[in-house]
Amino acid sequence: MPTVRLNDGNRIPQVGLGLLRIDDEDTSQVVTSALELGYRHLDGAAGYQNEGGLGRALASTGYDRGYKRRDLWVTTKLRDSEQGYESALRAFDRQQSLLGLDYVDMYMIHWPTPFNWRANQVWKAFDQLRAEGRVRSLGVCNFLPEHLERLHAETGEWPAVNQIELHPSWQQRELVDFCKGVGIAVEAYSPMARGADLEAGGGLIEKLARRHGVSPAQVILRWHVENGTIIIPKSVHASRQAENLDLFCFSLSPDEHQALTALDSDTRAGHDPLSFSYA
Repeated sequence: MPTVRLNDGNRIPQVGLGLLRIDDEDTSQVVTSALELGYRHLDGAAGYQNEGGLGRALASTGYDRGYKRRDLWVTTKLRDSEQGYESALRAFDRQQSLLGLDYVDMYMIHWPTPFNWRANQVWKAFDQLRAEGRVRSLGVCNFLPEHLERLHAETGEWPAVNQIELHPSWQQRELVDFCKGVGIAVEAYSPMARGADLEAGGGLIEKLARRHGVSPAQVILRWHVENGTIIIPKSVHASRQAENLDLFCFSLSPDEHQALTALDSDTRAGHDPLSFSYA
């Protein structure tokens, strides 16, 4: 599994498992399956309400300690309603307890909430957690260039990662270029537009899948990998988890890659970061 080197020197596995919209009672089984298949990057959040299930899976498989823990990357995110200095510290105490971990590999601000900006206060708490060794890398989600510039002006630091909605039909090129220009790694959630992009291109992706003997999902995820993007596809089914991880037995030709890049449009699958908050 390739890793991406972050601006703080840490390395994150390029392909991980997203845990959005998985019930807490189902999360342990889903995560256990993923770990058995070889996933070493798990992406959670307080807002997903399944950190307890993730923690139970890590404890039962031994990935909460020792050499197995050192081989694993665990991300979680602060709930937007808990943004603030003291509130973020209290929130992390609760989340760390649910996860059952001595440290979290990355802690992220889930949404920028420009209508109630507290990212600078949150960053102060994050920095303290990092200094204490309870968090390794600091990241954000859904930040636009103006949010990143404001955070940098107030803290003197760029996040290690910006996790954003990104897929062939919604590429956010200006934002991606900005992040790359200042050394922020780009991580894609909804890397297949919640399945909608499997039908993009009027049969193009299906044609490429047949040509390479892979699935349409693998074609799209391979495009992301070749762009250097970190991806966190989600599946609760072991067969699809395995498929989403098996991206390194083929490559797209330059023309094929460009054909997917040409699918860019103004159609997002998720929420507008200027107005949304994950309470």
